[in-house]
Amino acid sequence: MRLVVVSGRSGSGKSTALHLLEDNGFYCIDNLPAGLLPELARQANDTEQHLPKVAISIDARNLASDLERFPELLQQVRATGIRCDVLFLAATDEVLIKRFSETRRKHPLTDESKSLGEAIAAELRLLEPIIDLANLKIDTSHLTLYQLRDLLKQRLLSSDGNAPSVLIQSFGFKRGVPVDADLVFDVRCLPNPYWKAELRPFCGKDKEICDYLEGEPDAQEMYQDIYNFLAKWLPRYAAGERSYMSVGIGCTGGHHRSVYIAERLVRELGAHTPNLLIRHRDLP
Repeated sequence: MRLVVVSGRSGSGKSTALHLLEDNGFYCIDNLPAGLLPELARQANDTEQHLPKVAISIDARNLASDLERFPELLQQVRATGIRCDVLFLAATDEVLIKRFSETRRKHPLTDESKSLGEAIAAELRLLEPIIDLANLKIDTSHLTLYQLRDLLKQRLLSSDGNAPSVLIQSFGFKRGVPVDADLVFDVRCLPNPYWKAELRPFCGKDKEICDYLEGEPDAQEMYQDIYNFLAKWLPRYAAGERSYMSVGIGCTGGHHRSVYIAERLVRELGAHTPNLLIRHRDLP
């Protein structure tokens, strides 16, 4: 049996995740009281009424006391041998405030004495016990609905056996570091094709940028160091029972250097690393 706990900040995309899982054969329950988690897992795994795939949503609408007990409840489930992934969806405060303002939805924690910004901050504190145990975190700040669905399909539904799902993600520091990155490599010290007028229109996937960076010794040395680190340590993360890893490669704008490094890493690590995915956060 496989159990997925979907959690996250209100407005971050939890309903989208739950609907996607339901469309892919999961028995889904929204807003389950966290205290019922072990009993639900036991009944779903019962040989007579076995449910092979179950997804539940647990969020800030729960009792605070139950959320505090989440680590203990999750341990009870995993002690029975059930595979239980915890997905946490996040977004920045600014993005969440904008989403609630645009949709005119009410945040579940707002009231006469608590503003939207205060409710968003309070929710994050309530969810800390789940955040700490999430083995897959996804920052939805810069994702459309369709991009989120595609990313969830890749990360949750396209795994190969027991090998961890590893996402190599390029990004631009000017739009912030992805909050879901486990490892971040900063390549802003490399020569920047942006400052060459003839190269500026291209991106790191184009031959013009590849040729330019492959002719720069610093770029090749940086790439080799990152490659050697990941080739050595990704298998050890996997041995430590990590189900998901996210590696961020950042440059200034996320168009040239980081894209080139990320593309090459996936191409060359892919020969011996299953479940390797790529995403370019800041490419149009």
